[in-house]
Amino acid sequence: MADEVQCPQDVDDVDAVTRAVLTASRLLVAVSARSLAAVEDRVTLAQFRLLVVLSTHGPAKLVVLADRLGVNPSTAMRMIDRLITAGLADRRTNPENRRETVLRLTDEGRALVEDVTAKRRQEIATIVERLSPDRRSALIDALTAFTEAGGEPGVTVGHTGASPLGWADAPLHQGR
Repeated sequence: MADEVQCPQDVDDVDAVTRAVLTASRLLVAVSARSLAAVEDRVTLAQFRLLVVLSTHGPAKLVVLADRLGVNPSTAMRMIDRLITAGLADRRTNPENRRETVLRLTDEGRALVEDVTAKRRQEIATIVERLSPDRRSALIDALTAFTEAGGEPGVTVGHTGASPLGWADAPLHQGR
């Protein structure tokens, strides 16, 4: 049947899904930028990401932190030095091995992460409220499948901590 029109379900939709995800990612980047706007005079996006990792995983040695961020230890050290100067992180002797130093958030650093997270969560909730219940359900299924395919850990129900900010512990590697 040469006159038959191909239905969208009959074609490979990887390109269409990729375009839709890229479009959605623009929105999420804008939401992220707006949530950071109030603190942009204090931290860069990369420094905020470091704060999120410390908030999510707790105190860490420099090499562990650098690995989680996917950066060189010297880069992580420069970032942490700036955060220490800003009063958002500090260094402590590891009580389990006094030759080691661990890096951790200060109360001020934890409050900054929680404030930015709350702003981001509220703006996302406002957007989600505009969707019908059926679309919300479909979005949950689609985003869950997408994040699982990308190796991002799930967020538990009722979780309001820092982990839903959109960063896996390390860069996504091919073949995962």
